[in-house]
Amino acid sequence: MLGGVLAAVLLGPYAGTIVMACVISVQALVFQDGGLVALGANIFNMGIVGTFGGYYVYRSLTAALGGERRMRLPAAAAAAWLSVMAAAILTAFELAASGTTSLAAALVAMVGWHVVIGVGEALITVGALGFIAASRSDLLQLRDARPASA
Repeated sequence: MLGGVLAAVLLGPYAGTIVMACVISVQALVFQDGGLVALGANIFNMGIVGTFGGYYVYRSLTAALGGERRMRLPAAAAAAWLSVMAAAILTAFELAASGTTSLAAALVAMVGWHVVIGVGEALITVGALGFIAASRSDLLQLRDARPASA
């Protein structure tokens, strides 16, 4: 699970990106997942593009389809799936640009698997948001809260 859309829906895109950068860094440093050499690309692809891109897809879909309260879960599912696909496609282009593999081979490998992974991402995102909406719906309002002026 990338979690960029989930973090952005709950916290907004800026805080969500910071959370994602921290998570990706811990994965690289503690769990040796992704490695230090790919840390910048992973933060860019999943942390920035996945979070900001997914957030703006989510906001656009909720606005176009009837409002955030009504369309939160379907919009989050679509945005989560698309964020995974965007990260996979960007990675394929980066691999091809580095000379590691051809673009065709990278796209087939990355997109082929991430179509399925994106479905899992969408299901987990919808499940988490549904659980939060049922148990602590006030958390879904945090992103829009404004600090009191002094």
